[in-house]
Amino acid sequence: MLNTVFMPELALMLMVLVLFFMTLGKFRTGTIQGVSLVLSAVTIVAAVASFKAQGSLFFDVYQVDTLSQLFKLIILSGLFLIFYLGRGLTGITAKLHAEYNMFLSISALGLVFLSSSVELLTILLSLEISSYALYVVIPFRNGQGRMHVEAAIKYVLFGAASTGLTLYGMSYIFGLAHTTYLNELAKIVPALVATQPLAIIAMILVLVCFFYKLAMFPMHFWTPDVYQGAANETTSFVATLPKAGAVLLLLRLVSVAGADITQVTWVLATIAVFSMTLGNMSALVQTDLKRLLAYSSIAHAGYVMLGILTADELGMAAAVFYVIGYLLMNLGCFYVIYNISPEGQNVTFDDLKGLSKRAPLLALTLLVSAFGMAGIPPTIGFIGKFIIFTGAIHKGFYALVIIAVINAAVAAFYYLKMARAAYTSSEDDVAPIALPITTKALGVFFILAIILIGSLPQSFLAVAKEAVAGLL
Repeated sequence: MLNTVFMPELALMLMVLVLFFMTLGKFRTGTIQGVSLVLSAVTIVAAVASFKAQGSLFFDVYQVDTLSQLFKLIILSGLFLIFYLGRGLTGITAKLHAEYNMFLSISALGLVFLSSSVELLTILLSLEISSYALYVVIPFRNGQGRMHVEAAIKYVLFGAASTGLTLYGMSYIFGLAHTTYLNELAKIVPALVATQPLAIIAMILVLVCFFYKLAMFPMHFWTPDVYQGAANETTSFVATLPKAGAVLLLLRLVSVAGADITQVTWVLATIAVFSMTLGNMSALVQTDLKRLLAYSSIAHAGYVMLGILTADELGMAAAVFYVIGYLLMNLGCFYVIYNISPEGQNVTFDDLKGLSKRAPLLALTLLVSAFGMAGIPPTIGFIGKFIIFTGAIHKGFYALVIIAVINAAVAAFYYLKMARAAYTSSEDDVAPIALPITTKALGVFFILAIILIGSLPQSFLAVAKEAVAGLL
């Protein structure tokens, strides 16, 4: 039984071990990337094979269910795409390529552990495994002055602060409830939240760490500087996979707090509004694409929170569906950024000019990804927003939905600005960008996935509903 329910973790630990041994020798980048791609593909197969597995391990602190297995599949698929996207590792110091892939795999392993963690200290340990690996890889950037060092320091400092606040909140919860198991807390916390002001403070402090991972207000300040300072490959990881882990934990913790409209709900609603508004307004004035995507991620965290706040099947399933879409759309943007910056430099709007002539596939991928992020049909971003807003309306959050729709309209401006830049003629003669057939295949995958899942979302929504049903 252990082999079945723990199969994705075992496969990923094997991958980490192989990459560790590769750090002890000297291997070409192509070999390192090839091994990473093959082993990450094996982990996806393991996740698919164990998708229906159910079980509880390690004194019930580790629960394998449909929700955890779905997020493991999302995380491992994301890791495979990031390795595929960053083949060549042009933005990473050459002698550290094996170490880089190893630490990315360790970070993904922490997120996989997080998917099944149903006890507060286990959750914290899983988060720290994921975070510490990222603390290490952010300074691995090749050249680009000292931006990467500054980004690493900010990420560490904000991470330490959020962990401290979370531990403080956990101590309050344990003091009030005398347990750290989520299934037991679900029976106790709703009554405590309704009668004990300290329980509200404790829940908000515990959520701080997940706000940090999700880049939500007020733990968002690190985001633009870390996105800009880290290598393009690293930013593509930081911008996507930790977000998936944070959404899963928020789903579990909000279900623990109870579905009723409480003070906690209104605090989270306020945070969602600030995240959407601040993120979109700040993104409007950015010229660096990674800083723009950083502020965009803050806004998207606010949209996801709307689904989580509903605390019902439709809203929570919509949040899970939106995570899948966000991962695909964001990686589509980073795929373009990586391929138009051969030396790993940052990309601005000026660098996009003439892209439709230099590399039509890259321009089309950016166009579809930007349309998806803006919520234009028939993309996955449109259907994701539509279902989240529908769930929030059913719950009576009319004001929140109105604010979210206004924010989505504001966001459309800078997303369409990205697409327009790619189809604007350049004043200078620019050389075409040669893309290998394997790189072209990835671009086609992003285009088809964003459009087809948006056009035919039923099966994905059904899986998402089945996954969240256990929480309710």
